[in-house]
Amino acid sequence: MSHALEHLLQSNKEWAQRITNDDPQFFSKLVQQQTPRYLWIGCADSRVPSTQLVDVLPGDMFVHRNVANLVIHTDFNCLSVMQYAIDVLKVEHIIVCGHYRCGGVQAAMQQQSFGLVDNWLRHIQDIISKHQRYLDTFATEKERLDKLCELNVIEQVLNVCENTLVRHAWQRGQKLSVHGWIYGVEDGLLRDLKLSINNTTEMNAAIHRLMAQTQTI
Repeated sequence: MSHALEHLLQSNKEWAQRITNDDPQFFSKLVQQQTPRYLWIGCADSRVPSTQLVDVLPGDMFVHRNVANLVIHTDFNCLSVMQYAIDVLKVEHIIVCGHYRCGGVQAAMQQQSFGLVDNWLRHIQDIISKHQRYLDTFATEKERLDKLCELNVIEQVLNVCENTLVRHAWQRGQKLSVHGWIYGVEDGLLRDLKLSINNTTEMNAAIHRLMAQTQTI
């Protein structure tokens, strides 16, 4: 094993010992089952550690992360996580969380090229095209980037809601809410984008609000 990684294993031992000191039965209880109430769909950015941001313990949150926190209708990795979370774990909340200064969003906005990932970020360029006139109303590139990061979260929340997994859960009366948050790397704070959807009626209303905000410029 590389000596360069020994400090990570040592940190793990110290972390496990702290948890055990606080609750000697924690890991023995954890191994029995996981019963999280939340599914977190976030960015793979190393500066945005999902469970640490909300200070929850192992077992409290089911997590899926990818570049730029995208929810693509044909991404079977994300869909498999969602299906297990909804149908098996019975999570009550799906949180889509993006972050300001997202490198993936910035690369798409500036049309930078990094290879294979360019195909993935094409989805964000579609969002730019959809809301270009609205984004052009912001004076600086930073403002446009911040707004695009927020729009990306909103669009992914709607993608979650439009997915058959969520629609079927609502149809059978399962309690499930989808939320949009964004994280500020510069201050460590999460912001609620005031987007929480509990059924198809609220989803349709959210789509109407977004179009009214961005398409009437």
